[in-house]
Amino acid sequence: MKNMATYDLMEATRNTNEWLGATARAFASYPAWGMVPHPFFKVLSAWGRVTERSFARMVIKPDWGITAVTGEDGRDALVSVETVVSKDFGDLIHFNVHGRKPKPRRILLVAPMSGHYATLVRSTVISLLPDCEVYVTDWHNARDIPVSAGKFDIEDYTLYLVEFMRALGPDTNVIAICQPAPLTLAATAYLAEEEPAAQPRTLTLIGGPIDPDAAATDVTDFGRRITMGQLEHLAIQRVGFKYAGCGRLVYPGLLQLASFISMNADRHAQAFYDKIVAAAKGEDSERDAHNRFYDEYLAVMDMTAEFYLSTVERIFKNGEIAKNAFTVAGKQIDIGKITDVAVHTVEGANDDISAPGQCVAALRLCTGLPEAKKAQHLEPGAGHYGIFAGKSWRQNIRPLILDFIDANGGGPKKVAPVTLVSAKN
Repeated sequence: MKNMATYDLMEATRNTNEWLGATARAFASYPAWGMVPHPFFKVLSAWGRVTERSFARMVIKPDWGITAVTGEDGRDALVSVETVVSKDFGDLIHFNVHGRKPKPRRILLVAPMSGHYATLVRSTVISLLPDCEVYVTDWHNARDIPVSAGKFDIEDYTLYLVEFMRALGPDTNVIAICQPAPLTLAATAYLAEEEPAAQPRTLTLIGGPIDPDAAATDVTDFGRRITMGQLEHLAIQRVGFKYAGCGRLVYPGLLQLASFISMNADRHAQAFYDKIVAAAKGEDSERDAHNRFYDEYLAVMDMTAEFYLSTVERIFKNGEIAKNAFTVAGKQIDIGKITDVAVHTVEGANDDISAPGQCVAALRLCTGLPEAKKAQHLEPGAGHYGIFAGKSWRQNIRPLILDFIDANGGGPKKVAPVTLVSAKN
């Protein structure tokens, strides 16, 4: 079948590199070489270990690894992941903290589906768990979904979000990170018109391309330079015989990973060089900073071809969300119908994926929302990853979001809505 051989060739290349790494590690670790006082074997063994691990991670879904959280009484409470809604292309999961009364803040964290698993927001979940009931959209790898499950494009994605919001009820506070921000805004507008009682209480959009034309980046420039025909020809392949989704048209995770790495090739090359040197000296460890980062970064998933192509065409090229011209199942979505949901946007001043100006455009589209229910924040010095993980998130953004939720009735205190003071450069 067309493009299936290419998919299997990429998988064969990945598998071969994993095998070469394992072979080098085993060969260079042979005890006899201990009699040869030469650093070559230590370096070869280190290269093999790093290479084997790196290429193996590319086809393994990371575990959440969240087993316990410290309660207000200082004791650890066990955490289990429970599925609330199960669907073909993604589940709604809940991090259930055992032995604890339900927290008044109920948060739906809409994780991005842009090449990585939902575990990319693991640190975000960990930081919210002590104070909130946390629910996450756990998207499935398209290679594992049979063709019989049908298509999945951005309209289907939006309807999934609508169903998840309905399942959680009106006391939910939604936080959308990066890619899902425009579609989460559309899903909220859909509920505002179709089922107002099911709307979330607050909506926080973090670093999302609501209006990609508001500030150019390499991502938006790429969307402008290439035609849809070229993109389909270059990026779309069929899942190979190895997986349950055999024959499904996808944008492969391995291809996406190659583009991720090419954007900062020098930085990644230096990181792996330093790791190999540290491993050769015996100065590395199983869970050091390098492994923690790359175990997640290298674990990629395939997206359905229709989701990827419709995202590029309708969100980036045509700007349907930015123009308030988005349709779902033939229904025109009017973002101006949002009148009760408090909306908060968060951007990073150094974000090179969704630059400042793209996300805050959501507030302009919410024409029916009182200014008192709108807030924006620009985090100085923060890049794309930093606005939902790391120091900027923990120290500045997370407290702002929780204050916004509480101020608009979504937390333990019921007070009058307020507008947060923006941090602008």
